[in-house]
Amino acid sequence: MLVEREAPDLALELDSAGTHSYHLGHPPDQRSAEAALKRGVDLSHLRARKVVAGDFTRFDLVLAMDRANLADLQAMVPVENQHSLRLFMSFAGEAAGTDEVPDPYYGGPNGFEQVLDLVEMAGRGLIEALRRDPRSASEL
Repeated sequence: MLVEREAPDLALELDSAGTHSYHLGHPPDQRSAEAALKRGVDLSHLRARKVVAGDFTRFDLVLAMDRANLADLQAMVPVENQHSLRLFMSFAGEAAGTDEVPDPYYGGPNGFEQVLDLVEMAGRGLIEALRRDPRSASEL
């Protein structure tokens, strides 16, 4: 994982969850798992789960991959935690050329590789932001 390789000094708790229950309990798409494994990331232990109310207090920052998921999260988040929501790609800067992570399921043979490239780019930006100001990730 990017954080383990590039930021072992940061004490971060990370998790992944969806805004819908389509694949609850299922492992990641095999194409996603294969693309990640090529980069040294084993996803076999992951299982899909849905965002729950407690996530908004448990995590300082809740990141959405696209605007549709951000809107779903905004409809769920308590008012006092609105500040914790962000688009993940906002940490990638303009170099990414997009502010959303596309759904790789329909992205053709390179869709999963493209998503991993974008996620790594935004992940590095997030790590840099946390190193600049670790006090409050949600205010970055």
